[in-house]
Amino acid sequence: MTAEEFEEFYAHAVGRLTGQLYVMLGDAQEAQDVVQEAFVKAWSRRGRLDREAAPEAWIRTVAWRLAIRRFKKLRRSEQAWLRHGAAPHVGAPDPGSVALVEALKELSPQQRRVVALHYICDLSVEQIAGETGLSTGTVKTHLSRGRTALAARMQDPRAQEAHRD
Repeated sequence: MTAEEFEEFYAHAVGRLTGQLYVMLGDAQEAQDVVQEAFVKAWSRRGRLDREAAPEAWIRTVAWRLAIRRFKKLRRSEQAWLRHGAAPHVGAPDPGSVALVEALKELSPQQRRVVALHYICDLSVEQIAGETGLSTGTVKTHLSRGRTALAARMQDPRAQEAHRD
């Protein structure tokens, strides 16, 4: 099956297969996930898929097996939790943590990584350089610029109001 034929096959079959797996599994999201994963597997072997050889049945079977494998893994995980007790309750994050995460999202990916490695993982500049492949000077630059950007974003609004008065 050529790439074009596969794309046409996908367009015609994905909805039908997802609907079938939804009925089989009772979970629409899980059906979508396993059908997509089955199509990914089929793409890598599209040269061996033949329209007369029932590629739809092959994908349906692969999707079903993926769903069963996921279900078994989930069940084993649940059984392990039951044997070892429930997970500890984790409270909601405090507003400061949420604000910090939002401010970190504004940094470049490299700055965010370096800042997290330094302040969250407690790595030295040299350790960060070794892990990221950056020079120590570049790590220091990212830390400095990241701190400056975070300081501007993390200013306490109450402090800003006091400065206006």
